[in-house]
Amino acid sequence: MIIERFIPALSWLKTYHRGQFSQDATAAFIVTMLLIPQSLAYAMLAGVPPEVGLYSSILPLVLYALFGTSTSLSVGPVAVASLMTATSLAVIAEQGTASYLTGAITLALLSGAMLIIMGVMKLGMVTNLLSHSVISGFISASGIIIALSQLKHILGIQAHGDNVVTQLLSMLENIGQFKPMTFVIGVSVIAFLLLARRHAKRFLIMLKVPEASAASLAKTAPILGVLSSLAVVYLYDLQSHGVAITGHIPAGLPNLVFTLPSLELIKALALPALMISIIGYVESISVGKTLGAKRREKVKPNQELIGLGAANIASGVSGGFPVTGGFSRSVVNFDAGAVTQLASIMTALGIMIASLFLTPMLYFLPKATLAATIIVAVTTLIDFSILKKTWLFSRSDFYAVLATIVITLLLGVEVGVASGVALSIALHLYRTSKPHVAEVGLIKGSEHFRNVKRYEVETSPQLLCLRPDESLFFANATFLEDHIIDTISQRKDINHVVIQCSAVNEIDFSALEMLEALNLQLKSLDIKLSLSEVKGPVMDHLECSGFLQHLNGKVYLSQFQAYQDITQA
Repeated sequence: MIIERFIPALSWLKTYHRGQFSQDATAAFIVTMLLIPQSLAYAMLAGVPPEVGLYSSILPLVLYALFGTSTSLSVGPVAVASLMTATSLAVIAEQGTASYLTGAITLALLSGAMLIIMGVMKLGMVTNLLSHSVISGFISASGIIIALSQLKHILGIQAHGDNVVTQLLSMLENIGQFKPMTFVIGVSVIAFLLLARRHAKRFLIMLKVPEASAASLAKTAPILGVLSSLAVVYLYDLQSHGVAITGHIPAGLPNLVFTLPSLELIKALALPALMISIIGYVESISVGKTLGAKRREKVKPNQELIGLGAANIASGVSGGFPVTGGFSRSVVNFDAGAVTQLASIMTALGIMIASLFLTPMLYFLPKATLAATIIVAVTTLIDFSILKKTWLFSRSDFYAVLATIVITLLLGVEVGVASGVALSIALHLYRTSKPHVAEVGLIKGSEHFRNVKRYEVETSPQLLCLRPDESLFFANATFLEDHIIDTISQRKDINHVVIQCSAVNEIDFSALEMLEALNLQLKSLDIKLSLSEVKGPVMDHLECSGFLQHLNGKVYLSQFQAYQDITQA
């Protein structure tokens, strides 16, 4: 049905049964336990009040459940988007002010609108323009910046900065504010979470917990860190010893209000919102496709744009900040057995209950605990093995990744993400501007043509056979022309050039003009230009342009036919 294309939830609701409900309910409970401390922590990272983190984990989950296509993706605040939110807003408002929160809401609304527009325009292929290696470098560098930004809460000092240099200098200036008790709490929680990540599953299995359940329960360790540190602070009155606590978190649900932001605010935040949208979508679609492949489910990129856009609009309407599909919570959701997005809807209900009744219990929660939760969570983002892999595989990829990492660390995430996008596009243009062009010859006893540098083949001194392994367009047309002219200038016996077009899927107008100029130039040198194995759509364009009427050679069905016709003439 057409309506199911726009609201994918209708397709799984039709066949939903009781057995699936129990699986989804179990997954929802586990993800809720993970999401409560994460939501509070990422709110602190984004610079908004803690309850805003909870608000951003309610309605967005429901909207994505209705419009998204992944059965396992769990939407909410994530580390990189939260950091980008804080960085974007730092230049227009001060944290803790109404203007700052208005800016965060505006970012969510703008991001949602942009994602929906891209979805309607079917721009899901936007991820193809971004190099995976470059984005990996950006995320790794962002992980370091996020971890450093939370170190001030572990040390109990004041610090600021949106890049590594300013953060370190600021912490050194204020190191005299160091609070030992805060440090002990933060380091203890970090140690507990790291130990739980490595050993909790094994410990639960020893307690006869089924392996599948043990893996999911082990990932809810942050809630134990929250409860234990909260109890310690309360019992020993550590806030009077300088331990910073979360304090009062208003109980209740968000007010659903849609207010059009000012034109001035839209202009200031449009570019940051676009960057957050792109990075958030890349992260989300990557997680969705990875988990979907394990269940042989197809995640539809264009519909995902609409689903994430709806989630961000919902976050803005409910007073939240930008959200996207999170890796850790989605993996927990998947491992816990969620089979449909009803698990996300039940998770939203769990967060609603926490917002209504549990927030007074969080009064004594140390900020160092939330910082420790973020630091441990972002360690999974930091992966510098990409440098070694790209160095061994492709030096151009290596230099692009290294540049992205260095720029992000030294200049901040906004410049880093912009450079990542620019480098991805530049890398693509660089590669396509210098396509692999092989001179080919005939393998004896066959009709196959292969690269003369890799195989023993038959060639003819008067014939130059070239196979460009790329479509021909404005970026690489001149390269092929220069290659042909240089070759014939060095080999005076050539009187016929054949371009094997088996790998040419498209020829744009710039490439057509190049072929016309090349045809005239070769004709003036008494050299014929021919084409072989031209694909149907390419042939259609060449015919309607009139190029074939002026071609001083022929168009051959196969390269073998061209070779025989020319060498046996």
